[in-house]
Amino acid sequence: MVTTPSDLMKLIESLRVAGTDTAAVEVKAAAQKMPSNLRETVSAFANGTGGTIILGLSEADNFAPVPGFQVKEISDALARMCADDLWPAVRPDIEVVSLYDTAVVVARIEGLQPQDKPCYVIAKGMYGGSYIRTGDGDRKLSYYEIDRLQENRIQPRWDMEVVADATIDDLDDDLIQGLLAKERAQAPRIFAKKSDVQALTTLGVLAEGEDGQMHPRLGGLLALAEYPQQFFPRLTVSFAAYPGSDKTSLASGQRFLDSATLSGPIPYLVADAVARVNANMRTGGIIAGAYRRDLPDYPPVAVREAVTNALMHRDYSPHSRGTQVQVNMYADRLEVVNPGGLHGPVTVAALTSGEAQPGSRNQKLSQLLESIPYPDGGFVAENRGSGYQEIERQLEHDMLPPPKPVDRLTQFSLTFSRRFMTEAERGAAAGESSAKRMVEYLHKHSTASSRELAAAAGIGVGGARKAINTLIDEGVVERTEPTRSPKQRYRLA
Repeated sequence: MVTTPSDLMKLIESLRVAGTDTAAVEVKAAAQKMPSNLRETVSAFANGTGGTIILGLSEADNFAPVPGFQVKEISDALARMCADDLWPAVRPDIEVVSLYDTAVVVARIEGLQPQDKPCYVIAKGMYGGSYIRTGDGDRKLSYYEIDRLQENRIQPRWDMEVVADATIDDLDDDLIQGLLAKERAQAPRIFAKKSDVQALTTLGVLAEGEDGQMHPRLGGLLALAEYPQQFFPRLTVSFAAYPGSDKTSLASGQRFLDSATLSGPIPYLVADAVARVNANMRTGGIIAGAYRRDLPDYPPVAVREAVTNALMHRDYSPHSRGTQVQVNMYADRLEVVNPGGLHGPVTVAALTSGEAQPGSRNQKLSQLLESIPYPDGGFVAENRGSGYQEIERQLEHDMLPPPKPVDRLTQFSLTFSRRFMTEAERGAAAGESSAKRMVEYLHKHSTASSRELAAAAGIGVGGARKAINTLIDEGVVERTEPTRSPKQRYRLA
């Protein structure tokens, strides 16, 4: 770090405009001695993404230099405090920078690596002296936040916990057979001669409880049980589609366009969440040569990856089992939120650069999800550290901006920006009838699928199907295939 006087002046001017310290900058007068509460600020910066401390300026005097400021003494005292009063010791980059006819002390505190956190004030102990920066102040970390930081130093084993109230009869036989078929085909030497119970025990799905009987482990229950929420009622996915850009109601009193609490094992939770998003979003399209390509608001594969990652990597410690994974749709974005921040050495910077190493907070659960099939084919997870890159690829393919990750100690969120409206959708927003636009589309095309008609009308597939059924009842449109055919298309009657 090399801070020039001009750099410092620019920083001070920004503080004067704000009228206060910021989340990244702390200013202290330190006229005669080192402020004792500066230890808390060092802890807060070290536990976050870092920050800058400036000593020798008076916030009360519009950030003017402090008369008689003892540069050398304060600089040495700051270095001693960081080394002796905090654990682990902090080694800031400290500079003395000229300012007018005096000088100030500028120190850069780097954020610690995840495995080295929390940094705390030794005299107060870990649970009483660990801080994080919020706004222009330092907030004491909660017990839950400190425990999550502690877990970054080890491999959590909450997904290996034996659920004594559950039995093997609570598991879904179809999912079990799908899992065992994959494992027996992939590793016949290990699993071919084992019974189902023996194989499930080897895979970490089952374990012997204190009563001498076999019970599912938490990871096995969440991945394979018919209804895990019988034992953990809040380990669900909450879905909500809001009419505006926040969670407030419209003037009409309408709060939700759609909402649901999704239950079941993880494979079904993922599939149901993606289906809800699909039903509540628009699908536009572009013409490329002789072909038309659908452009959804949110690519289903990207949504599936985000929800899968949220369920696979969320915090399953006892303190968080009352908290759901959230899938929130707003007028301008989609957010997927899970309890617990990123685990271990994984950071937002590593994710977005593609340099994140494969890793998981829930090691056994992640392993199981690699071998459990979706109801409609394919497997739930790859767990190769490529999920985030797949999300970026899907968004880029559909001409959407990259997702926006936000990592906090208590939660991780991924936000997708909604696609801009196509011409048909702008017509819908202007009040044109959805049914009218569908009929106009069928005048130009001999047949169309429900997805194509939804795109033409600028509405979601769920809403399009309702409009199509109305047109069929009115005798305007007819089906080309039997009612429940997966190849169903529609034409003018």
